[in-house]
Amino acid sequence: MAMPVRRHRGGGLQERPVWAPTPVNPLVEFDELLNQMSGLLESTVGAAPAVAWTPLADVSESEDAFHIEIELPGVKSKDIDVEANGPELVVTGEIKERERKGVLRRSTRRVGAFEYRLRLPGELDTHKIKAEMQDGVLSITVPKADVAKPRHVEITETSESTESSG
Repeated sequence: MAMPVRRHRGGGLQERPVWAPTPVNPLVEFDELLNQMSGLLESTVGAAPAVAWTPLADVSESEDAFHIEIELPGVKSKDIDVEANGPELVVTGEIKERERKGVLRRSTRRVGAFEYRLRLPGELDTHKIKAEMQDGVLSITVPKADVAKPRHVEITETSESTESSG
């Protein structure tokens, strides 16, 4: 019995079976599987009840703040709520279904309620949080509290004391 093989882009044969695992991010693969399963469920049973989903985001840290960028294309700032409670940042909102003419044949864009939760380390200055929406990306800056910021400590040199002879 012959083993199935894959062809390289260069045209040569690769000696790896087709079912052998390829290096893929397992979380992306799992998310795609969940999307396919929910689509199958919706097509057989009807639409599932609305469940909050989590938008894609990047979190970075600088010396004096945390910076969060959340992808929310087509969302208006009035439909978003940003709340800080201690070290936790919660962004909630809703992407509303657009009114369409004709028959919708396929839809892969997410709609409905979303929720993004993030727990940040250290002390934060929650009174100075800034949020800005531009080109479908919500940018949030969470400043660190003064006590949480790293502080450079100067090292002083002391001269060696004279040794006493005795």
